[in-house]
Amino acid sequence: MDSVRLKKGKEKAVRQLHPWVFSGAIDQVKGKPENGDIIMVTDSNNDFLAYGFFNDKSRVAVRLLEWNLETEINESWWRNKIRNAVKLRTDLHSEKTNTYRLIFSEADYLPGLIVDRYADFLSVQILTSGVERIKPVLLDELQNLFKPKGIFDRSDASARAHEGMEASSGGVLLGTEPPEFVSVRENGIFYQVNIAEGQKSGFYCDQRDNRKWVAEYAKGKKVLDCFSYSGGFSLNAMRQEASEVISVDSSALALDTLKKNIEINEFHHIPHRLVQSDVNKQLRVFREENEKFDIIILDPPKYAPSRSAITKASRAYKDLNRMAMLLLNDGGLLATFSCSGAVDISMFKQIIAWAALDAGKNVQFIQQFSQPADHPVRSSFPEGEYLKGLLCRVS
Repeated sequence: MDSVRLKKGKEKAVRQLHPWVFSGAIDQVKGKPENGDIIMVTDSNNDFLAYGFFNDKSRVAVRLLEWNLETEINESWWRNKIRNAVKLRTDLHSEKTNTYRLIFSEADYLPGLIVDRYADFLSVQILTSGVERIKPVLLDELQNLFKPKGIFDRSDASARAHEGMEASSGGVLLGTEPPEFVSVRENGIFYQVNIAEGQKSGFYCDQRDNRKWVAEYAKGKKVLDCFSYSGGFSLNAMRQEASEVISVDSSALALDTLKKNIEINEFHHIPHRLVQSDVNKQLRVFREENEKFDIIILDPPKYAPSRSAITKASRAYKDLNRMAMLLLNDGGLLATFSCSGAVDISMFKQIIAWAALDAGKNVQFIQQFSQPADHPVRSSFPEGEYLKGLLCRVS
């Protein structure tokens, strides 16, 4: 088997079961492994450490899979990993919820594979050359386990580019083409999901618990949902009898989907406004119009895709939250989120504190949010904890 030998002192993270080996930690590549090949990783004394995918096009040169020398990574190994990941999610499926993440990449010991379930359809992201190699086995196992109507490819082009892979052509991998909108349920609320063209893999199931918790404060309150997408936070607030809900998103498709979601859930009796606009601009419009809110939800896209973007992202988060604080009634609630893995919760709290100072507001943190059970954080891979949020009382 081809192998890579690490530089002296670079084996510590591997021994601690961290799944990444960076190119700068490699002293020597033995043999001529191709991208996607499974290779052996050794320490500077050539002693075995782990097996993993090799990729000389990626900053993460090896994604580790197995730390037991005697274990063979074969078709049976892959099928067992998929079954184990799926087994951990069986309690999530119910009459009230039939959409959730089935496989979460490194967290489920399947680096580069993400699978989301949307009722009778599966959406798959294949993001590493190693997973691309064994795609037929993965698809066959998913087909055996779920008998879905179809499995659709939503592989992220930019992530594949970082791996030196060609952009995925998308489309149906197995079964039939999904309809324009697939109807799913989350916590008893119905959603129309556009698997082919929607953001991410079609829906943001990582906010499932947080949507429900924030809505518990919404009864009789005027709620502003920023970056609303197809209305997860908006719909939950409506179900809890908010006095009014205003949803802001730059995407016409997202707001059209939200409108459909309001109709199918029969939330017409709740006063609501759908505003297609850039959120930062719209917050300033609300400020100029002296409009106030009781609850504001900020769920922006990833401002810091890497640590090099933290400074710029911090300024963006601070300005966004400062503007929101100025629009809240005294004692109002700000539910603010970051999906940037490079920004940890301590840093995020500091950014909110800076925003409060600039806004001349007092802020109390009254609840902390994270990602749900289908997006687990592996103890040896803290980088998997990307979603964090804070419920703030602003006065």
